[in-house]
Amino acid sequence: MDNQTINRLDLAKISLLGLSVGDALGETYFGPEETITARLKSGELQEGQWFFTDDTVMGIGVYNILSKFGAIDQDELAKEFAGNYVLDNYRGYGGTAQRILRDIAGGTYWMEASSGVFEGMGSVGNGAAMRSGPIGAYFYDNVEELITQAKLAAEITHAHVEGIAGGIAVALAASVSARCRLNKEYLAANTFYDFIIEHMPASEVKAKIQKAKSLPADYDIRTIVSILGNGTQLTAPDTVPFALWCAAHNTGSYPDAIRTGISGLGDRDTAAIIGSIVVLSAGSDSIPEQWIEQAERFDTSPFFNKV
Repeated sequence: MDNQTINRLDLAKISLLGLSVGDALGETYFGPEETITARLKSGELQEGQWFFTDDTVMGIGVYNILSKFGAIDQDELAKEFAGNYVLDNYRGYGGTAQRILRDIAGGTYWMEASSGVFEGMGSVGNGAAMRSGPIGAYFYDNVEELITQAKLAAEITHAHVEGIAGGIAVALAASVSARCRLNKEYLAANTFYDFIIEHMPASEVKAKIQKAKSLPADYDIRTIVSILGNGTQLTAPDTVPFALWCAAHNTGSYPDAIRTGISGLGDRDTAAIIGSIVVLSAGSDSIPEQWIEQAERFDTSPFFNKV
């Protein structure tokens, strides 16, 4: 394995670390709005270990395939996803994902399983976006390949154009974040947005990212949520633009980015998306040590590097 490959895998692993910690921490912030808001203000953390969800499990699957093949092999990734689901299906998988993965595990070809949901339209959910950060990190210097690979990874479970667009958007965000840090450049919000928008396919996700760019960092989070959504609908258009807004205005601080995302009080899994992006611009040393200690380690889990 040459140095370039090692560096790419290192970047993908850093993104996966940010994803997993954000995922695990975000999962501890479900509860009454008043309680969550008070905890965010006080900085109170849940005691004990924080467990990651299906979003990290699927992110691990993506990393494993990149590690073995250097690109997304759809048949192998489908086997990886289904195998990890069978290994532990109590990780918070949504109903649609469970149906698809059960079908694949049962012998249905992944393309048939993925396109068969929602009356043949495919899933518009945010799951592909959750796991795309490592792809953007790995292909940080090749936009065309990044888009191709993000699409391939998304299609296993998200055949709808919006589900795919969400995956591409997050991969692009991870790419520009990694590249700026490697070049020792500050990543301004406009630079972040412009790169993503320039390369996005036409979609509702893209339109809402363009809208996100116009929303200042000092807007009340409730106003941002009212315009962009916060993941409550569990769709890519309702999740990804908000996650990118949180990342764009906190490129130098992993904890600030994560807290901003959680303060939106929507799908706390959004912290997984934000974490997979901002860790690449802020660096893994921006993750608080206590967070790393309390979060379940992905690299010692039974899902990691088993391909």
